[in-house]
Amino acid sequence: MKKHSEPSIIKLFLREAKLVAKDHSLLLTLLIAPLLYAFFYGSIYINKEENNVKLAVVDDDRSKFSRLLQQNIDNSPVIELIHYPNLEEAKAHMYRGDCQGYFYIPKGTESNLLSLKQSNVVLAVNAARFLPSSDILTNVQQICLTIGAGVRLKYFEKSEGMSSTMAMENVMPVNLDYRPMFNERLSYGNFLLPGLLALILQQTLLIGLSESVAGERQHSRIGEWLKGGISNGIWGKGLFYLLVFSAYAFFFLHVNYRVLDLPMRGKEFEIGVLLILFILTLIPMAQFIGSLFKSQLLCLQMMAFSTYPIFLITGYSWPFQSLPKVLQWISLFLPTTPFFKMYLAIVQSGAGLLSQPGALLNLMALWLLYSALAYYQIKALKKQ
Repeated sequence: MKKHSEPSIIKLFLREAKLVAKDHSLLLTLLIAPLLYAFFYGSIYINKEENNVKLAVVDDDRSKFSRLLQQNIDNSPVIELIHYPNLEEAKAHMYRGDCQGYFYIPKGTESNLLSLKQSNVVLAVNAARFLPSSDILTNVQQICLTIGAGVRLKYFEKSEGMSSTMAMENVMPVNLDYRPMFNERLSYGNFLLPGLLALILQQTLLIGLSESVAGERQHSRIGEWLKGGISNGIWGKGLFYLLVFSAYAFFFLHVNYRVLDLPMRGKEFEIGVLLILFILTLIPMAQFIGSLFKSQLLCLQMMAFSTYPIFLITGYSWPFQSLPKVLQWISLFLPTTPFFKMYLAIVQSGAGLLSQPGALLNLMALWLLYSALAYYQIKALKKQ
């Protein structure tokens, strides 16, 4: 039995390689798209963090404190201050899109601060663009708190004769020791790119393999494909994709990660095991989906359309627990959901493969589920 099945799988592997070489659509999807998308999308976020976000500033106080405040904000690599004579002009430029908000320092800010009164400065940001507004808020808020505390510290030391320790206790009775972990610089690129590379790997495999299976049905080659048996047919065809996309995964982790300077904190062996299990789950899933279509073109269109919805409901771009319950249940039937949980924990946090046992069991259960669905669906096609 072994002697008969092994050559059959090898022949199906070689047959698939020849089909891909002859089919320009498959060739483009499998051999060009993964590398092209990985480097193209990677290049968009290669700088990781945005710089020189323009912020209008209006200084009606014109004091030593207001100048110090502006100098520190302008020295931040994230923000570039643009000075305007009055608030109306600053607002007009913000509405035109010349800047992402305005920072207003009213008259009497320094005198209020030195007399221990509440000092209010106004930061208005264009929250229609989430990332610039968030970066501006984080940097300006931190600088205002630091500079304000420094001014009051000097006041207590000089006017009240307090020691530096006592003055600091009066200025900051509660000191927050803020330590962002794993993505220390809160970089958008470091957050997005690891998931994006994994999504490119998944979608190019799903599109290519499902398109190949749909092509077998469209060109009436089901009998030829399944001549050696259904299991041999599934895994003989799948072996080609397993080897090709395992090579892509290795390439992404060792080339793209270095080119894009992405964090890699986990053990390579554990990441490799996880990626192979992920690819093994995607292979029967893709063959099941492809067997539902009679047209190769229609299959390609539907799978290409699915990319963004899959990304949105897996809990990567939006917290999983905040999704509607219906979408949470649908998401649990996508291999991407448990894979992302384990993959990000290993790559970004340095966790182990067994740190997410629920996600691991979910992925293995989906492998069995889609293997069974692919087997019975393709068996039904063979009978037809």
